[in-house]
Amino acid sequence: MMSHIDNSKSGSIVLDLIKVIQDNKEYLSEIDGAIGDGDHGINMNKGFTIAGENLANTGAPLATSFKLLGNVLINEIGGSMGPLYGTLFRKMAVAIREHDSIEAKDFLKMLQNALSGIQQLSDAKVGDKTLMDTLVPAVQAFDTALGNEKTFTECLDSMSEAAEKGMRSTEDLVAKIGRASRLGERSRGVQDAGATSCCLLLQTLAKSTKERLSD
Repeated sequence: MMSHIDNSKSGSIVLDLIKVIQDNKEYLSEIDGAIGDGDHGINMNKGFTIAGENLANTGAPLATSFKLLGNVLINEIGGSMGPLYGTLFRKMAVAIREHDSIEAKDFLKMLQNALSGIQQLSDAKVGDKTLMDTLVPAVQAFDTALGNEKTFTECLDSMSEAAEKGMRSTEDLVAKIGRASRLGERSRGVQDAGATSCCLLLQTLAKSTKERLSD
């Protein structure tokens, strides 16, 4: 069998995602406060923490854990981010729920499913200074690496690098969507909070997945 992670034994990946949001809640709210409401970290931390309490010591599979996190985010977080991130994780769950073993090709389908779910909710695209500036290039990078017959680990590394680059690109963009868009040129010079949380989540997802890979 090719490199893979075991669905039934990998639910703790979601606990790692929860921890990275908890650890960065002040930072996310701080950068959000520069051009937004300043509550991105607070809201994200609230939803992720509730999910963490529900998942603690359950040993739930990865697909089940993604679904629970997605449901909590949709139901517990106000504003735009709850539905967006909630949909992202629910779509990830759907893509892998029938898989006992998750290989690189399955992981790519999971990422693509998450991206298409968000695209159905939002018109945001790369260049609009949103989480899409992180997510779209990250998914494309994984896809390209897999198409070039890179290993699962190399695909995850490519995704992480692209997420970082995408996040950093938002600093020099003018917001086109959401509250920050009202600021016009004044929104330039600040990294987008959604792009930042998305990068944190994708890089943690990559690291945690690599730690659980087996042949």
